[in-house]
Amino acid sequence: MTRLILFNKPHGVLSQFTDKGTEGSPRATLSDYIDLPGVYPAGRLDRDSEGLLILTDDGKLQARIADPRYKQPKTYLVQVEGLPDDTALHALAKGVTLKDGQTRPAQVRRIDPPDLWPRDPPVRYRKSVPDCWLEIIISEGRNRQVRRMTAHVGHPTLRLVRWQIGGWSLDGIAPGAWRDG
Repeated sequence: MTRLILFNKPHGVLSQFTDKGTEGSPRATLSDYIDLPGVYPAGRLDRDSEGLLILTDDGKLQARIADPRYKQPKTYLVQVEGLPDDTALHALAKGVTLKDGQTRPAQVRRIDPPDLWPRDPPVRYRKSVPDCWLEIIISEGRNRQVRRMTAHVGHPTLRLVRWQIGGWSLDGIAPGAWRDG
């Protein structure tokens, strides 16, 4: 029977079970939270990003979830610096040209600040610089893609939470917790 795990990866945790190359490193890994043999992440989530990480023991399912050819939509809740205007939102939706090429079109909308857990460490607050929350849905997953996209349109990402991958959601899973999918 295939095992599928939905994990709410906290900020600062590596999306791997060991911290190769830095033996004795204090950096947290998946092994600090998940003690299940034979499951591996389907895709990655940057150390400074939070949210849904799917793990499975089925290599074909792992590839289907992670491979951009299958166009699994990934929903991110993104706190950005500044207040993006309609031009910036349209550019994100149309797709932007990054160093590694043009991104696919995305779904982008402004949202009210979501009811999320506090981040540790907290996002730096600056009274003189407003911020805004966006929901961004992409169907590819390049390295640090959402962060690079928002920076490209002049609104660096302050906090990034992956909320959903395809039909799997983070709903009801606390940071550092997991459940069977």
